Amino acid sequence: MIAGARSFDLLVVGELNPDVIVHQPGLQPRFGQVEQVVDEVRLQVGSSSAIVACGAARLGLRVAFVGVVGDDPFGRFVLDELVERGIDVAHCRVETGVATGATVILSRGDDRAILTARGAMDRLSAADVPPALIAASRHLHVGSLFLQPGLAPGLAGLFRSARTAGASTSLDTNWDPSEIWAGLDPTLAQTDLFLPNSAEAAALSGDPDPRAGASALARRLAPGGVVALKRGSEGALAARWDLLVSSPAPAVESVDSTGAGDTFDAGMISALLDGLPLGEALRFAVACGSLSVRAVGGTSAQPTRDEALAVAHRLAAETVDTNR
Repeated sequence: MIAGARSFDLLVVGELNPDVIVHQPGLQPRFGQVEQVVDEVRLQVGSSSAIVACGAARLGLRVAFVGVVGDDPFGRFVLDELVERGIDVAHCRVETGVATGATVILSRGDDRAILTARGAMDRLSAADVPPALIAASRHLHVGSLFLQPGLAPGLAGLFRSARTAGASTSLDTNWDPSEIWAGLDPTLAQTDLFLPNSAEAAALSGDPDPRAGASALARRLAPGGVVALKRGSEGALAARWDLLVSSPAPAVESVDSTGAGDTFDAGMISALLDGLPLGEALRFAVACGSLSVRAVGGTSAQPTRDEALAVAHRLAAETVDTNR
């Protein structure tokens, strides 16, 4: 990935919303006006894109964000949380007359149900991203594409502009609520790093085998592009046209898996910007994602660089890179 003297290491373009996390091991909500007592309800900065930004800032990257919120308490909360973490939000737009998006997460620790109201998410478009900001950034990341119908039509062109300006690009679509999974190929052709989980990769590639699916997706990316496929407690795979590597996940006591994949994304972007070989980058990303499950919420337990490096070094002894 490209290096250089630019103002920002990472520019994130994407959705902004708080997460309302309802946490209880073994949670099984019951309708019929049945009241249940849970361990915790927490309001935290949410959205895949914002959690990536927070994770990258925690790792020491200089981060800027472009997104849209409503003029309401949720919007102010999210922007304040980003600023507190040192993220530049100068190019985020506050739009009146629309509510900030919001997500309710029902978490039982190892699994969760996610309920999202788009709100202002669909107001963001590629035209909201200033060319000068792209030129000032080493890498451009977009998350939750299927929740942002205003951004999707211009994304391939936005990625093309970023790559022309010398920046690398990454995409994490997250789940497609319509389950149609269409229209991605023009964007994938401009994507240097694609970050699906196993279920998303299977839906997009048509192949349930993680290795075959990751390799098939890698062939649809920009030349030399990488697919980093997240497999939860099974670790992760990374595929390039000429290489397939894997990493196990470390043993970590899981409290809440919210945002683990997004923190993985932050680690992978950071490692590749540092110029690490693919196997080392994957282990660092797995360490980041795994450590993030130690507390409730997507950002509460995001690791520092030193914490992630310590775990990645331990994983290196357990990992065999497989060349293809």
